[in-house]
Amino acid sequence: MESKILIENGTNELEVLEFTIAGNSYGINVAKIREIINYQPVTPVPNAHPSIEGIFMPRDTMITAVDLSNCLQRGESKPGGLFIVTNFNQLDIAFHVENVIGIHRVSWTQIMKPEATFSNVNDSVSTGIVNINGKLIIILDFEKIVADINPSTGIKVSDLNELGERDRNAIPILFAEDSVLLNKLVKDSLNRAGYTNVISCENGEEAWMILKEAKERGTISDVARCVITDIEMPRMDGHRLLKLIRDDSELGSLPVIIFSSLVNEEMRRKGEALGATAQLSKPEIVNLVKEVDAAVTQ
Repeated sequence: MESKILIENGTNELEVLEFTIAGNSYGINVAKIREIINYQPVTPVPNAHPSIEGIFMPRDTMITAVDLSNCLQRGESKPGGLFIVTNFNQLDIAFHVENVIGIHRVSWTQIMKPEATFSNVNDSVSTGIVNINGKLIIILDFEKIVADINPSTGIKVSDLNELGERDRNAIPILFAEDSVLLNKLVKDSLNRAGYTNVISCENGEEAWMILKEAKERGTISDVARCVITDIEMPRMDGHRLLKLIRDDSELGSLPVIIFSSLVNEEMRRKGEALGATAQLSKPEIVNLVKEVDAAVTQ
């Protein structure tokens, strides 16, 4: 089963693939999926993380197979079922699932953030919950699942050391990212790189309201000389935010950098069509700083 991204640019919609683990329904953004294939035997990797089943090579590409049931503390998966083969953060990973139910097209306004009682925000493997015909589907945070298995795949603040000593400045940067952990990590990274005036938001809707209010006050340059945005966010995604900015006569020239795990070939084309200034995958924290440098000195 090949995945196809059918959604037009900037509509604030996504397609969620519903699948099951131990009889429970979970979801993944279709934009992350390369294909869905039948389970096949894998080669175990010595001393690997308990959630890694092994590796296999469909079409001459080596792919790591992850036991999603094990990640969710539902026990180890048995042979059979399906592999959801994904691509995000420049990684090809297959997630072993029980069954695939179907694809639901929903608006980001329908995605609810998990309550604080649902799980600790730093430990949660859920990015949101959506109600489909009375059934709650938990959308999993696959980036965090992979980073928990192998922390080297995530953002490494130590990489900023290669930039050397940098001057401090108060150039305003507006940053939209729904993950509490990543929001703080990127903000801290920008501060370390010299940008001390970073306004962070939980989603595109919040960032858009800040920009609109600044426009009404005539203080846009005091709020944002550059916008950094994730793509996947409840309420309003990054592509919708970018479209709103580009369609606005006063805000349209603002540099907008997409910083997301979803910068694959298809999504890059979408970002280009919408007028993104730059598009970077989330591990590329040094390149993000360099793009911000270039954007604010234009």
